[in-house]
Amino acid sequence: MGYRNLVLTDGEIYHIYNRGVDHRNIVEDDHDANRFEQCLDVFNDTKLTESLYALTFEPNRLRGKKLVDIIAYCLNPNHFHLVLKQKRKNGISKFMHRLTGGYAWYFNSKYKRTGSLLQGRFKAKHISDNTYLLHASAYVNLNDKVHQLSGRAAKLVRNSWDEYTTNSAGICDKEMVLSQFENSSKYKIFALDNLPFMLSKREGYKELGELE
Repeated sequence: MGYRNLVLTDGEIYHIYNRGVDHRNIVEDDHDANRFEQCLDVFNDTKLTESLYALTFEPNRLRGKKLVDIIAYCLNPNHFHLVLKQKRKNGISKFMHRLTGGYAWYFNSKYKRTGSLLQGRFKAKHISDNTYLLHASAYVNLNDKVHQLSGRAAKLVRNSWDEYTTNSAGICDKEMVLSQFENSSKYKIFALDNLPFMLSKREGYKELGELE
């Protein structure tokens, strides 16, 4: 179900995604990819009123409450996927407005371009049950593998895979998923075991038709 037909409800979980306008890349180098990842973290804050640039002068700023729980994410060169849990009223919409607006401002300034960077509003699908959540986390964490990215494109990918599989620190609230597995290695096995199915069904994913 697309964004315009879906009411985003507090406490519910959603698969959020969007792509570059005209299929263009939204990251061109490592700095862009790192900037997007930084935006995911910094803009998830009820108290935020400044730009990301302004916040570089306030390294010890006290943060407010989170708008969303980021459960999983993947940034590919021309599109992104997020699994988000809304924590407060309009949290996802506010977070996405800040994320996409702030990142587009950075990107357009850097590359001296104007106009939209992303293809309209973000798309959203309600993750309605636990099985869907587990598979959505695997799909998002392995999305670059689903798209079979390699070479330079693969180097621009940023995702939460390592957070899930190596217990590295990051921005995700992953316990909702990982608590259902004996350890992170068991989750890794689960996700990789599902990759062949995701590859075989790639053409059937409605969102991929919208993203490619």
